[in-house]
Amino acid sequence: MQAKPEYRDRDEAEVGVLDALVDRHEEGMTVFELRSGTDLDIDAIETALGALKEAGLIRVDDSGSRTLIFPDERVVPDPGEAEETEPSFVDRVLERLPL
Repeated sequence: MQAKPEYRDRDEAEVGVLDALVDRHEEGMTVFELRSGTDLDIDAIETALGALKEAGLIRVDDSGSRTLIFPDERVVPDPGEAEETEPSFVDRVLERLPL
């Protein structure tokens, strides 16, 4: 699952972190789980988390034995909301052909 389109105009690392968090929005993720769920190094994850926290797009829960990171609810698409995908090259060609 991907973050809502209106939150995808951010830095590539931030979008990658948001997408990973949205996939597990109910249970949250640790920093190490984010590391394994993205192709980012720890420094990039730390920078992305700082920017997302400052923008209010994530929340951190450290009340348990582990620190978990959750996406803000406004970032998570509704269950019925269709994911927007880019049309493939073939789809674009077919749209232009007079059938």
